[in-house]
Amino acid sequence: MSDELTRSLRAAFDVVDGPILAYFVLINSSYLVLILCAAAEFARHLRRSAHSWRLDAVSSRLLPGVTLVVPAYNEAAGIVPSVSSMLSLRHPRHEVVVVDDGSTDDTFERLADAFSLVGVDRVVPADIPVEGDVLGVYVPQDGATRLTVVRKQNGGKTHAVNTGINVAAEPLVAVVDADSILDPDALVSVSAPFAEDPVRTVATGGVIRAANGCRVVDGRVVEIGMPRDWLARIQVVEYLRSFLLGRSGWSRLRCLILISGAFGLFRRDVLVDIGGLRAGSIGEDFELVMRLHERMTRERRDYRIEFVSEPIAWTEVPTSLRVLAAQRRRWHRGLWEVLWSYRRLVGNPRYGRIGLVVLPWFWAFELVAPVVELAGVVFVTVGLAFRIVDPGYALLFLTLAYGYALLVSCAALAIEELTFHKYSRWRDLGLTLLASVAENVGYRQLTAWWRCQGLLAGIRRSRQEWGTMTRTGFDVEGRVDEPARTSGTPA
Repeated sequence: MSDELTRSLRAAFDVVDGPILAYFVLINSSYLVLILCAAAEFARHLRRSAHSWRLDAVSSRLLPGVTLVVPAYNEAAGIVPSVSSMLSLRHPRHEVVVVDDGSTDDTFERLADAFSLVGVDRVVPADIPVEGDVLGVYVPQDGATRLTVVRKQNGGKTHAVNTGINVAAEPLVAVVDADSILDPDALVSVSAPFAEDPVRTVATGGVIRAANGCRVVDGRVVEIGMPRDWLARIQVVEYLRSFLLGRSGWSRLRCLILISGAFGLFRRDVLVDIGGLRAGSIGEDFELVMRLHERMTRERRDYRIEFVSEPIAWTEVPTSLRVLAAQRRRWHRGLWEVLWSYRRLVGNPRYGRIGLVVLPWFWAFELVAPVVELAGVVFVTVGLAFRIVDPGYALLFLTLAYGYALLVSCAALAIEELTFHKYSRWRDLGLTLLASVAENVGYRQLTAWWRCQGLLAGIRRSRQEWGTMTRTGFDVEGRVDEPARTSGTPA
């Protein structure tokens, strides 16, 4: 290598070495702060649970009614047990609305046979405009089961959900994926904030956990275990850190801007007022919550959007690199599109903590993070190869970028175990710790690369390919492990 190139690389290193280390200190420290905020929230939750009225509210009828909207496209393999499970959830007043979005398999036929569906002459309100004509509305012949099935022409998940909102008869609407499994008391817990503060509460979100490795009987998770596959095990750690601890921390700070599309509860009147889910948005769940924040703040309304750590929706995570790559590209592209759409809120004091704290954090530590991480890895590797980076600096980089991140993950796991104690076997806890270590060796670098691809695709506005999510299904013991089926709603 020429002396001139060496001098250029060394000069570049002198410029970026400090900022790279500072970036990883800041991002991991911010994660640690969120986890500590979550710990404080969990402690408050445990204190309240000792005198909780929530389960008693089932009999006292204090909770508002809930409509579960289930968009379904080619979900024949699991639609009947899924709907049966949702109908049996503990709640004083809830209904299930399944929207068959032009399935090409026998999704509807299986529902019709299982629940003795008959067609009814029912006009679907047009409160929210949707694409795709409604082909029919069906209810159980016995008239007692609170199930409504709507068949419509294919228009994508967004329009299927909006159709379900139009059909909903209850004041609260929960959007649930057809392949999700809810805990029996999930609806009671997630709707409790609406009973505690019915005027201000507009939305709540629940915990999403990985179902892989769990034993499922009759649509219920009866035994929690770690997956057999290391790819899924690492995602278990991710979900605990991000979906449980991260969002609990933001909720504690009254700064929650993301509720997972797999399990969120909203006031129907507010959803209708803002026009439901926005068609064409890849991150439709993120965009919906951001629109809620913007509308409520602009109208100077006092409101609450909360994350509830009790209810759990179990969902399968990808077990192949191909499907995981597509998922992470889509997630990060959705993140970019929503952040870009609401860039006017960044730094705007009118939007309070959302504009001054949360959105700048998401730009700096969620959107840009994979770019900085990959740049740091490449820079240190090239620097070591050409002997312009001191080994001590490389060790410091690894400590701050990955060692500190491992500490954050271990703190998250410790808090989760002390609070909820979902994994009862020492073997599962050991595998979780090992997965926390394995996450930093190859997995993080791959996901960072895929996220960069999603960011680039979003900036270039290239066509989004949704593909399918491979579902593992249940083995003979009812465990979610072996590849079995695919499903998904086309955009």
